[in-house]
Order: sequence, then C-alpha cells, then structure tokens
Amino acid sequence: MRERFVTALAGAPFGVKGFVRIRSLSGEYEHLARLSRAAVRQGESERLWEIEAVIPVPRGLAVKFQGIDTPEAAKALRGALIMADREQAAPLKAGEFYVEDLTGLAVVSTLGDALGHITGVLEGGGGSLAEIRLVSGEVRLAPFRNEFFGDINLETRRAVLLHTWVLE
Repeated sequence: MRERFVTALAGAPFGVKGFVRIRSLSGEYEHLARLSRAAVRQGESERLWEIEAVIPVPRGLAVKFQGIDTPEAAKALRGALIMADREQAAPLKAGEFYVEDLTGLAVVSTLGDALGHITGVLEGGGGSLAEIRLVSGEVRLAPFRNEFFGDINLETRRAVLLHTWVLE
C-alpha cells in the first residue's frame, strides 16, 4: 500500500501574500487544515514544502507554503497535486477505502474466476465507478457499491464482483 497519496489540488492564488487555494479530493477539509508539510507534485517533479499557514476561504482552504511569498509564485503551483502521508489523510469511515489502495486489486467473480483488476475509481453522477481492465484488455466501469462488490480484501489484494453482468 502507498504511504503517500494525493489529497488535494492546488488552485488559484489567494490574496497578495502567496497563499494558494486548495481543493480537497475527498470533499473534507479538516485534515488538510492540520497539515504542517506536504509534498507538491508537478508533472514528474515532487517537492516537500513546509506549510506556514492554512486559512479558510469560500469553498475550501488556502495554504501558505514556506518560500511562496507572492501571487505570482503561488500561481506557478496551480494544478499541482498536494500529497500527504497516510496518517494525515482524511480519516476513513466503515466501508470506505482510499482510491490508491483499491488501484491494482484483482477483480474476481463469486466463483473465484479472474475477471481483471481495478485501474482507478471515478466519480460519477450516481456515485463512484470502479474502472476495471478485464483480462481481455478491455476497460469497463462497474458501480462501486455494496450491491455489486462483495468482499474487498486489501491484504489479499482481491475484490469480489457479485454481478459479472455489469461488465458486459
């Protein structure tokens, strides 16, 4: 399992002191307000930044990274991925998973037949969708809900798909 993963996206500068707006990917902000440092990934490069301040702004938070002191410098971070260590990420409720933990899980039928593996989880209008690369190489989407997925075991890296017809 990954120990660091994307928790937010950097947006537009906020104010004149180098703050940058951030948008939580989980929709929760409390854990982001407690960050004292975060890795910022832009393309292939990643840098660990100390966080000087976090302030509430309309529809989210703004972060002041140490050394980012102007709106122009903050603008350079727009679109960057804000990475946090697992213990700093949004806490999980029962039945919830981090997307990074689901990626790569083998998907099997209730009989144990290999169907493919999860390549990602997308947010759809009716809820989350598991993106599954089938053993044939084709990619299909399946609703990521209890009615469709049974046992999801992160230790054995397997997810049981209860209704294989959703892949047709």
